Amino acid sequence: MKITGTKLYQKVAASIVEAIEAGRWAAGARLPGERDLAEEYEVSRPTIREAMIALEMRGWIEARHGSGLYVKRRDSEPERPEGVLEYDVGAFDLTEARILFEGEAIALAAVTIDDDQLADLEKILVEMEQDDEAAVMDADRRFHLAIAAATENAAIRGVVEYLWELRARSPLSANIFARAKREGVTPRVDEHRPMLDALRARDPEAARNAMRAHLRTVIDDLLEATEVEVMERARNELEVRRSNVSRRLGIGAA
Repeated sequence: MKITGTKLYQKVAASIVEAIEAGRWAAGARLPGERDLAEEYEVSRPTIREAMIALEMRGWIEARHGSGLYVKRRDSEPERPEGVLEYDVGAFDLTEARILFEGEAIALAAVTIDDDQLADLEKILVEMEQDDEAAVMDADRRFHLAIAAATENAAIRGVVEYLWELRARSPLSANIFARAKREGVTPRVDEHRPMLDALRARDPEAARNAMRAHLRTVIDDLLEATEVEVMERARNELEVRRSNVSRRLGIGAA
């Protein structure tokens, strides 16, 4: 089944809801794995991951026992497919767009940036080494926006600023980044340093490659973090069950 159009994860999520309603997967049934779903819908794993998280947020599915995602048993009807479509851009689509726009933005900045702007970027990297998580996240945002500003192109700066705003404004994107944050994913100076080095060398190609490498790592981190969170939640549930079983078996013991 090929899904076409914009916001693919939303279309996949809606199709899965339709399949659930049609009886393909009953309440309590295990959904196919990510790879199988990606092949069926002819989309990428990140798209499937975003669809699954959107459905979990809407109460259609749940993680269980470390064995995968299951159709949720529910007392009341969750939000309808059209509700799923209200979600905006997901974190993976957003980061893919950043690879495109910020990759070219930094290449242009490499030939327009001045020494004062380079010094400002260096100061921001120092701030990114702090232990204060909020300060580190803010420094990451300011680092990227400063590069966009260094292009001396208001349109480019506006696009980059908008993409960063979407991280917080889009419910699904904000949810995925929050999950990653809980798993300890934070901006890393060693990924940003090559960008600054390339800018200082006035090397557009090296700058573009450094930005793209950094943002591809962001995608990898998001995939790993969201997968780890699901498995960790399942492990925690299993530990609770084990504890309950041990407590029950201990009743009446000599």
